[in-house]
Parts: sequence; structure tokens; C-alpha cells
Amino acid sequence: MTGAELWDLTDEDGTRTGEVVRRGAASWPTGRFHVVVATCVVRADGRVLMTRRAAGRDFPLAWEFPGGSALAGETSRQAAAREVTEETGLAVSEPVFALVGRFTEATALVYLYVALVPGVPELVVDPVEVHEAEWVTVGEAEERFAAGEMAAPWVDRLAALWPDARNAVLSAVRD
Repeated sequence: MTGAELWDLTDEDGTRTGEVVRRGAASWPTGRFHVVVATCVVRADGRVLMTRRAAGRDFPLAWEFPGGSALAGETSRQAAAREVTEETGLAVSEPVFALVGRFTEATALVYLYVALVPGVPELVVDPVEVHEAEWVTVGEAEERFAAGEMAAPWVDRLAALWPDARNAVLSAVRD
């Protein structure tokens, strides 16, 4: 997205403060955060969707789960649904997004969701954001993490959130 992107600011509890900041702003208010989302999209066969960042982006050609920043006025679920659609072409309804957990960074609250989708959906990636996308097993996702193939911001996020995400993925395909 462009530098004109606007983000709502929240406090440490995730409550909107009424403040808005432009992406890339030179200064950041102390004690304020913006919302970042990511989704572990899972098929009924247990494979999860991973995307590889486009070569022209930060952390080029590194793997991650579809996601990005919530825009001003969006809830984290709305942002998660939008990001999945923008990056992969998948239209997933908001009620399908199950919150796994939240990870706090210096200026971001990162919400990780799991979303179960039926069948084997066709992917249409946005080449500006995504180099490629793959449906992988949970074990393959874990191998990419262990091998250092994930985008750098994911290292701490997954260390904290992956056990619950893994359980949520496995639970989603059992139910």
C-alpha cells in the first residue's frame, strides 16, 4: 500500500484512542500502537496457506502468513479479511476468522487469526505484494520457521503465538 495509508492508534489494551497516524510518520506517540493482522488460512485437509513476499518489499522472498496493517476505521477481523483477499484473491467472511492471540511489539499489536476454508481454493496473488503462495503442511510451516525462511518480524511473533496457532489449526480440521 502507499504512504497515504492511515492507521488508528490504540492503547496497550487495543482500545482505539481516537488518534490517527499516517503510515511512515516521522514521530510516534509514546504508548500508542497500530493494529497488525495475520491469518493462518487452513483447508479442511489441514494444509495452511503461506505467502512469499515479493522481491521489491521489505524482507524480500521471505515466507509469512497473509496479513498487514489495519486501516483507519477497520476492526482487526475486517483487516484480516481484506488482507487475505488483497494478497491471495481468497474471499473469506469475517465470522470465519478465529482469534489465536495477540503479540505486542514496540508500536504494534499483532493479531493472529486462523480461518478454515472449504475445498481447495484457487489463489490469485497480488504480484506487488506476493511472489508466490503455497498450501503447506503444518510440519512444512514449522520447518520454514526453524530454517530461518520466515520474514524477520515473524520470528518473535511465531515463537509466542505458534503453539496456540498450531492447536487452532489442528482443532479446526478435526471439528
